[in-house]
Amino acid sequence: MSERDEGQLVGTFPSIPKQIRAQQKRLALLESGRSLFIKKGYEQTTAKDIASYAGVATGTFYRYFSDKRQLLLALLEDKMEKLMPPVPNWMHRNPEQLLASLLENYNNSLEAIGIHRVLPELLPKDPELSEVMLEARKSLHARIYKGLQSAKDEGLTWKDLDLDIVAWTIILMVENSPEKAEQSGSPLEYDEMAKVICRLVFPPQIMEKLCVSKAESKR
Repeated sequence: MSERDEGQLVGTFPSIPKQIRAQQKRLALLESGRSLFIKKGYEQTTAKDIASYAGVATGTFYRYFSDKRQLLLALLEDKMEKLMPPVPNWMHRNPEQLLASLLENYNNSLEAIGIHRVLPELLPKDPELSEVMLEARKSLHARIYKGLQSAKDEGLTWKDLDLDIVAWTIILMVENSPEKAEQSGSPLEYDEMAKVICRLVFPPQIMEKLCVSKAESKR
């Protein structure tokens, strides 16, 4: 494992291309690796495969990346924010509708990237990456918790709501939604997901007021 600066998961790259042609080769290798990791899996993909798929020599791969792990981590660092579930705005005049839109955009983005499919294979074997992903999830939890606290302070949530548990529940529900869709064989119903999550947060009378505000805003 290569040495890395604090906060930098990928470590030091063998070289950073400055010329446009070299940058294009590096980007081609990144896209090649992303495609092959998704198609073949991480373990079954080699640096030689990635180079061949990108149309460059294997030596070119090692000019830019120390190994396939560094390439994968470069992909993950670049997409880390998009791999994390969205942060709802509970103070929005129609949080359910907003959340449904956020969930749809999140899952569409996740599918377009595709790299999340490699994580279940890699995380059990890579403690360092597991730690980074955990810290990212903790940061996400803190942001969701803060939003819930603001809504609770405004008297919008259940009075006895355990914000910590609800924040983690929301993360788990959203993270597992692609797997749910795959196992059930039916597409995700974002409106229904948003409805369930909002029912966890808001009492019925609050939801009624929000629905009234929504109807009035359309007049």
